[in-house]
Amino acid sequence: MPLESDLYAPVKALLEGQGYVVKGEVRGCDVVAVRAGEPPVIVELKRVFGLGLVLQGVDRLAISDRVYLAIGQWPKRMRNVKKLCRRLGLGLMVVATARADIVLDPVPYRPRLDKRKAGRLLGEHARRVGDPNRGGSSTKVPMMTAYRQEALRCAEFLASNGPMKLAALRLAADAPRAAAILQQDVYGWFERVERGVYTVSPAGRRGLEMFARFGA
Repeated sequence: MPLESDLYAPVKALLEGQGYVVKGEVRGCDVVAVRAGEPPVIVELKRVFGLGLVLQGVDRLAISDRVYLAIGQWPKRMRNVKKLCRRLGLGLMVVATARADIVLDPVPYRPRLDKRKAGRLLGEHARRVGDPNRGGSSTKVPMMTAYRQEALRCAEFLASNGPMKLAALRLAADAPRAAAILQQDVYGWFERVERGVYTVSPAGRRGLEMFARFGA
């Protein structure tokens, strides 16, 4: 792996080939390239991609919107690295075998909203009863979703009242998705007694006990 200073010559050669006047270590910037009438190009050099380099690049965006991060090896998660740089408006160069290559040019990021994801997010928020999860909670604690709450309502009603038809359960347990929940039986909480009639399984009773301990 090259030294950080070894990255300078290939980056300089690349930019000079595009008509820039290039100088190193200018007011804290590793590389500054200037071409008449244009904003400066700033390049920050690091042997490997990391948070420190990203923070440097973000800081340089206060000076110019043409900032590149140059690294001395190809990142293992290149797709994610490019996505991060693109979102931050940073360019990316990789220096390998004494040659600098531009992987990504800096452009202002304009995220395209995913209406489907936004709809699912708002739907989950609206259907979830109360606020059963603590933000940032441990993965060891089962996550309470609106779907799980509805399944628990179904299991609780069946445990208290015995086998029931889906249509009746949908109304009694306030579970609009009762048919899908019981037929798919994601958690293994339900058993089919006969056509259209279901009861709670032993696993379902254990699920009710477990989530009661979590205050569900």
